Amino acid sequence: MEHLKEVKLEESAYQFDAKMSLKQAIPLGLQHVCAMFVGNLTPLLIITSACGIAGGEFADLQVTLLQSAMFVAGVVTLVQLFTIGPVGGGVPIIMGTSSGFIGVFNSVVGSMGGGVLAYGAIMGASIIGGIFESVLGFFLKPLRKFFPPVVTGTVVLSIGLSLISVGINSFGGGNSAKDFGSMENLLLALFVLVVILIFKHWTTGFLSSSAILIGILAGYVAAFVMGLVLPTTGVTADGVEFTKAWVLNWDKVAQASWFAIPKLIPVKIVFDMRAILPVLIMFIVTAVETVGDISGVMEGGMDREPTDKELSGGVICDGLGSTFAALFGVLPNTSFSQNVGLVAMTKVVNRMALASGAIFLILCGLIPKLGALISIMPQAVLGGAAVMMFSSIVVSGIQLITKEKMTPRQLTIVSVALGVGYGMGANSGILAQAPHAFQLICGESGIVPAAFVAILLNVLLPKDDKAA
Repeated sequence: MEHLKEVKLEESAYQFDAKMSLKQAIPLGLQHVCAMFVGNLTPLLIITSACGIAGGEFADLQVTLLQSAMFVAGVVTLVQLFTIGPVGGGVPIIMGTSSGFIGVFNSVVGSMGGGVLAYGAIMGASIIGGIFESVLGFFLKPLRKFFPPVVTGTVVLSIGLSLISVGINSFGGGNSAKDFGSMENLLLALFVLVVILIFKHWTTGFLSSSAILIGILAGYVAAFVMGLVLPTTGVTADGVEFTKAWVLNWDKVAQASWFAIPKLIPVKIVFDMRAILPVLIMFIVTAVETVGDISGVMEGGMDREPTDKELSGGVICDGLGSTFAALFGVLPNTSFSQNVGLVAMTKVVNRMALASGAIFLILCGLIPKLGALISIMPQAVLGGAAVMMFSSIVVSGIQLITKEKMTPRQLTIVSVALGVGYGMGANSGILAQAPHAFQLICGESGIVPAAFVAILLNVLLPKDDKAA
């Protein structure tokens, strides 16, 4: 392990467009893939389960979508790194499937009754939303003043809060599981969490940054061993036999092919206002988040503020990348905060290193066996990692809010946005008598009303000069 620390990094690792040897670029790129691999697929696993297209007759569809998610993330990352005209910021950012939309998509699925129809409506909304976000990117400069850290931080904080219950759901084995909350599921998830903590804090260098990946691999091994020593089926109260949620379904991997081209439009695209309105609002939030990520990666990795051109190119790539993703049946793509953290920690910003990670993602997208291997991951294994990943989003929201000194004005913005905005979403029963459109936009996730209240208060409250 010591020699991992001692491998000297080339100077070029710390420069964005310098040439770099492949033997160093490839492991550094893979490390970025490790940091985002799970996060890139988690939203798809969650939303396909919510739509009821995770197993049975739709099992192939889910593997196809996972495969496309890796392919799309790789392509969009390359555009972000190397830029095509105004598209792409030329910044050291890895793109992937956004988890910010999970809350909104969950509410769309709820209001549309699930199934392939709801998934198609999510794709339709993503196509329109992506184009809308890329238009926003062109006008980013005048819009920037509406989003100081106190607003972006509140948005990120409410995204994290809305995801915690999703993470803990997986922790118990996924709430559709017949053995939800069983000791086996809880212990498996806890085991994964402990392994992640050990590697993150008791090792250094490469191992520490790949802690999440190592935890998940350990989860697979544990589930495999459990399958050898514990009964894999249980019986419900009605006497129906079922397979337990933590059992690995190797047949799925065996049946997947070695090579396949990602499918265009695997689900029929539906344009439905019930999905489009809430999703458009979420695309504004994503644009805000991307501005935050690019600012974070430039500050952390290159010690400077991003230029307006870098920001607007990054947001345009975010939008068009999401439209491109939807054509392959993949959820919107956005800049990945986990990777921003990795860049800030290692200071490695080389374009070659990040691009080698993107190319690995594209390869994964062409090999369905890899997609299938990930799709059989027990929910509890995912939960062990997700609980920590999602909560860390809450913490980064808090860091953003407290970046500037807290004034009474900022305290009011955060408190009211979380209290009224997030509270409404967390307890959507309160909106039962409200107009249906309002319920759709604000119900279920709390992210959108919190963002709306924060932006509004930031515009309306008088500026104050005295720090609290």
